[in-house]
Amino acid sequence: MDWALLGTETLRVLAAALLCGLIGLERQFRHKNAGVRTHSLVGMGACLFTIVGMDPRVISVAPSAVDTTRIAAQVVSGIGFLGAGVIFVNRDAVRGMTTAAGIWLSAAVGMACGAGLALLGAATAVLYLAIVLGVGPLLHKLPTGDRRMLVRLIYVDKSGTLRQVLTAATEMGFLSSVISTRQRRGSDPPTVEVVIRFTGDPPLRDLVAELSEIQGVQSAVVFEDSHNDEI
Repeated sequence: MDWALLGTETLRVLAAALLCGLIGLERQFRHKNAGVRTHSLVGMGACLFTIVGMDPRVISVAPSAVDTTRIAAQVVSGIGFLGAGVIFVNRDAVRGMTTAAGIWLSAAVGMACGAGLALLGAATAVLYLAIVLGVGPLLHKLPTGDRRMLVRLIYVDKSGTLRQVLTAATEMGFLSSVISTRQRRGSDPPTVEVVIRFTGDPPLRDLVAELSEIQGVQSAVVFEDSHNDEI
């Protein structure tokens, strides 16, 4: 037993767990299903696969039959299934893309640690945090065409649904102006169609995705206000 080698490899797995856990911590703070545990386990697994593929004891058994790049490729393929599991479409809103990308990146960080490139993995994890924490606020400051857009909501005609919609918009920093409402005849259960203009800094698509989650809301569609000529 080469204790020195074992210690080095154990430190690599530990580094992968810590760095990928840092990526998962950001996701957990945003209340995503894949958090610290998922990202840490993905990183540890990818690290261990990489270590096994590069281990001299494994290679010495059959040097001609061992292809370290094949193991790396299989890790990437396997992570694809995990990433697909956190992406879903709900009422035309695609969610989970950033979390899936984070899981994929965690595997890459784990592989870097397994290959002895822990500093590169650490730099990648820091860059990830800089992007997800810094780019969002920066984009919110850029001018957008959201002020030209309206949202058409169809919701079940029951007490409280519209109030929940307006409350959610306010909590996200939007001002709401109801443009029109009408009863939709022939629908079962009875539904109401309302057109609302939302004004605020956050991207309108984020609000629409949030409104789609409210119980009673059947659809939330963004469309351009053809009567608004503001540039």
